[in-house]
This record gives sequence, C-alpha cells and structure tokens, in this order.
Amino acid sequence: MPWKYSERVIKVGKPWANNDGVKHPYNWGIWSNDEKTAKGLTWEDDPAPYDNRFWWDASTPKPLTDTNDVDGDGNPILDSDGVQVVTLGLKSKWKAVIKQQANELLQPTDWMVIKASEVADYSVPSETITARAAIRTASNSIEAAIDGAANHAAFIALFDTPVDSDGNVTGKAPIANWP
Repeated sequence: MPWKYSERVIKVGKPWANNDGVKHPYNWGIWSNDEKTAKGLTWEDDPAPYDNRFWWDASTPKPLTDTNDVDGDGNPILDSDGVQVVTLGLKSKWKAVIKQQANELLQPTDWMVIKASEVADYSVPSETITARAAIRTASNSIEAAIDGAANHAAFIALFDTPVDSDGNVTGKAPIANWP
C-alpha cells in the first residue's frame, strides 16, 4: 500500500497538502522514512494476496455450498415467480463450468453422432466414440472431486497442478484433468 496522510493516499510524484494547508513538493518521495513520518505520513502494507476465485477478501472465503437467501428477519427472499432465491456456492458454480467445458470438447464431433442417428449407413468412428466417452468420464470424475471436497482448502487443492521435487509439472490439476 502507499504512503497515507489522514487516510488519504499520497501518490509518489504528486504534490500534496496537509490538513493545515501546508503544501509539500512533488518529489517528497526522496525524503527518508523518518522525514515522511515527521510530516504525518504513514505507511500501510498491502493486504495479503488472495485468489478472488475462492475468497471475498484476504480473510473471507466464498461459500462452498448453495445458500438460500433470506431477509434481515430470516424470511426467504423470493423472486418474481415466488421461488426461493439461491446464491450458488463454489461447488455449483464450478460444476457448471465443468459441464460447459465438456460440452465444448464434445461439440466438434456432435455432428457425427447426429448424422449416425439420421443416416442408416453411417456410423461414428470407434476412436471418436472412445474419445467422447473419455470426455464424459472425465467430466463425471471432476464433478465428483468437486462434490467430494470436504472443506475450502480441499476445494482449492483441486486447482493445484502436481509437480515433482524439482518443481517440474507431473500432471494436470484435478479440476482440469481432461483427456
């Protein structure tokens, strides 16, 4: 985080004024830390880094499971059709991502399956059938791993790419283990 004065961020290379109207030059950054502190500046460290896929902020994890939304009195929040509003958790969101990825992987060969259902003398090549089955199996396995994550740390671990003792990649992250 930058230097601050009275909760205001003071940008390096820009002049600034204190609360008494005393103006300080654009090159205040060359002052020593003691000089900056004497002028009322304080340093604030950056917050710990966090991955916003899994965390709301550096200390608040996003929920893994779906949540029924309620108002301040604990009453269900309903949509315009009278259906309970649900906020999806990480597991539901990522299972939807996996389903979409599987769909994208299957799409290039969908025409073969459709043709085989419409044309009597056409059959899908066996290697295509095998590849499509492998995609569906991988999708099911990834979704099962998502469902099986017992806690936030276990869920995040699904995104870790395995490496050997020298740091060389040895496989795919469980969340991306596609054929």
